[in-house]
Amino acid sequence: MVMRVATFALSNSMIDAALRTQAEIATRQIQTASGKVSSDYGGLGASSKKVIDLQVSVSRSSNYEQAASSADDRVQVMYSATGSIADLLSSFKTQLIAASSAATTDSTSLVSAAQGYMSDIASLLNTQYGGRYMFAGSRTETAPVDLSAYSNTTSATTADTSYYTGDDQIVSAKVSDSQSISYGVTADNSAFEQAMRALSIVANSTSSPVDSTTIANALDLTTSALDGVTGVQTQLSLKASQLESAVSTQQDYQSFASTLSSDLTDVDVASVTAQISTYQTQLEASYSALSKILSLKLSDYLK
Repeated sequence: MVMRVATFALSNSMIDAALRTQAEIATRQIQTASGKVSSDYGGLGASSKKVIDLQVSVSRSSNYEQAASSADDRVQVMYSATGSIADLLSSFKTQLIAASSAATTDSTSLVSAAQGYMSDIASLLNTQYGGRYMFAGSRTETAPVDLSAYSNTTSATTADTSYYTGDDQIVSAKVSDSQSISYGVTADNSAFEQAMRALSIVANSTSSPVDSTTIANALDLTTSALDGVTGVQTQLSLKASQLESAVSTQQDYQSFASTLSSDLTDVDVASVTAQISTYQTQLEASYSALSKILSLKLSDYLK
């Protein structure tokens, strides 16, 4: 293709315009294929910072969601364990009521039952989940209940938590930038302590049959412990509701932020396809005009 001096500037300008149009077509074809405005942040222009900020916030929100969800799982495990403790106490209370109204008491059976319940409740308070002891406070690697230091507790009036090896720290989960939720209960809670004491004074009774005072004291302690365990369950239920609400809040935010990010990074395929068609029409017109300009000769007008 030979350009004459007279048409060089115009021809060169039209060629540049055609090449730009071709580049626009290529860019939009890539967008149509990928569904994205750009394959990197650089192609997003002024929107790139907003997209990065949204993606970072979604990742942070996901971490908060996972923390809240994991805490909720632990609360559910604790709730289940305390429910089982309540069932055991209810059974023991029934036996105590029966013993208190009987003419004679089968000491062997009652003492054996108390020993068994104590062992069962200790096992429940030593519940593990995900490699962590649930009722040990922050000492999650140590079983919180050790009955070897508690086997001879016989006082009905003096609280005794010598069985407890954990600490008094209540764990918490950070569920947002501004909110942490404390949850859980330790095995030295007064409800559990009363339960263990009620069982211990019967399990370590030396009278035969078990005297009525011991039975009455154990019954009072068991009734109080049962009420306390029910209260613990209620508190755990409230914490579970808070944690589940935190999970839902973070999920809602992630959906919202992801939609905003997609609005900035995704393309409207139908719109881009229409743009490609327009650019192709422009390109064809440019080449047609350029062809006509390059084919012009002065001699054509002098004939």
